[in-house]
Amino acid sequence: MNTLPTVDSEFGKKPTLTFPGTPAPDGLVVEVLREGTGRIVTAGDTISAHYLGQVWDGQVFDNSFDRGAPLDFVVGVGQVIKGWDQGLVNRTVGTRVLLSIPAHLGYGDRGVPQAGIKGGDTLVFVTDIVDCR
Repeated sequence: MNTLPTVDSEFGKKPTLTFPGTPAPDGLVVEVLREGTGRIVTAGDTISAHYLGQVWDGQVFDNSFDRGAPLDFVVGVGQVIKGWDQGLVNRTVGTRVLLSIPAHLGYGDRGVPQAGIKGGDTLVFVTDIVDCR
């Protein structure tokens, strides 16, 4: 039985997730949905990524697709949550990944209540790596 959500759209388009009705995995899970053919992302690179972030089996708390612009950030150096740092380094530009990120690699026991993320929540991201420099 699949323990990860299914994703219904392709690279570059806002995804919709369907959850399997099972508990979230305990650790970080990275599922490559589409393998890119561009440059390999290394720690310290600035990447541009489109993403949709959702609490496990719950609400969407953020996404870049609706804003119409990817997010630029330095990956692998602690600028973003640990789950992104660990899940996006060594991927290639053009890759779409599904990340299931446990709380200790996300926002921990504190959460981000104003965004609808409770302490201990597992986060799910569909992330498209658009560019790397």
